[in-house]
Amino acid sequence: MKNLKMKAARAEKDLSQKELAEKVGVTRQTISAIEKGDYNPTINLCISICKVLEKTLDELFWN
Repeated sequence: MKNLKMKAARAEKDLSQKELAEKVGVTRQTISAIEKGDYNPTINLCISICKVLEKTLDELFWN
């Protein structure tokens, strides 16, 4: 399932996939795969993404 909530939160912060990836320590391809629903991130990566985007786990990763 696509993660449109994460993509929207990233856009709100005016961050590219590459910029978000650099901030959380992964590749741009990893961020792209998460947004496309092709990759299930670890809980630690989810937490890192939430901190950068200033969102909760519920807001970005749970329905």
